[in-house]
Order: sequence, then structure tokens, then C-alpha cells
Amino acid sequence: MRIGRACAALLMSPAWLVGCHASEGDRMRANMQEMKAESTANKLFQRGRAFAATGDSTRAEQYFAAAVTMGGDERVILPMLLTVCIQDGRYRVAIEYASTYLQKHPMDVSVRMLLGTLYSAIGDAPAARRELARVLEARPGDPDAHYALAVVLRDDDKDLVAADQHFREYLRLSPNGAHAEEAQASLLKSVP
Repeated sequence: MRIGRACAALLMSPAWLVGCHASEGDRMRANMQEMKAESTANKLFQRGRAFAATGDSTRAEQYFAAAVTMGGDERVILPMLLTVCIQDGRYRVAIEYASTYLQKHPMDVSVRMLLGTLYSAIGDAPAARRELARVLEARPGDPDAHYALAVVLRDDDKDLVAADQHFREYLRLSPNGAHAEEAQASLLKSVP
């Protein structure tokens, strides 16, 4: 009798229902909860970081993108997502991620600056000019934006006069900056 009652008690317990004789629906719900716990944005982000650390940038990109899709903080995830794309030379993919992000966060000037330089890297001078001009609208005293725009104007547009203006502004704002020597060499000289 005692064994019979113990079996009856066990059969009625939730552990038995889930573990031994659960309905297909109960098992599926339990599996779904486990999958959701594994698929949180933070876990996806952490996996992306792990793949990035091992040099697997393609997998890292996939996990970072999934973390964003799952509602992760784009302001934290996007820099790492763009970094792995850029490291692999996948500038067009990085442009797509940055453009999508800027639709939601148009005032993020740092991402806009990166977008402008990415457009320049793929040879899309009109898009590079547009993005760099928007950076300068928001931050007119940004020497790096003046320099980047000057290079686009000089190299892609062959507009030496406009480039000269931005090189001069770069030198005014950052006379000993990393690009000061090149900016100085790129200035137009007056002809007597």
C-alpha cells in the first residue's frame, strides 16, 4: 500500500509531468522558455564579443546583429558591430548598419562621421560629402571632419579651392594635429 501511495503521489507531482510523462505541449513550452533565456540580447551580445575576440568576425557580426534585433542597446552594440565589419573590409555592410542606426538616432554625430569616412573608402564621394557636411553642421569645430571633407574635395571632386578652405580650418583648429603636415602641403599657394 505504501508503495502504491508513493507512486500515486509521484504521478501527481509536477516533476513527473514535466520530466517523465509530460504532454508534448508542456515539453515544447519548457523548451521555448529555455530557448528564450538563451536568446536574450545580452547573451547574444556576449557571444558576439567572444567570437570577435577569437577573430571570427563573421560570426561576431551575426551575433551582434541578432542582439540588436532582440532589443539590445544599439549604442553599446553598434560600435562593435561596425568594428568587425570594418576589420573584414566589409564597408558596404558597415554602411548599411550605420545608415539604419542613424535613421533612429540622427543626432549621433560620431556614427555619422564614421559613415562619411566609409562612403569615402568605397569611393562614393557625394554620399561622403553629404555625411561629412552634416557632421560639420552639428560640430563646426571638429578638426577631423574638416580634414576628412577636405580630402574628399581634393581627391574625389578635384575641388582644390573648397578643399583648401577645409584644410585651413583643420590647421586653425588643430595646428599640430595628426594630419597637419599633409594639410599644410595641400594648401593652395598664391601666384604672384
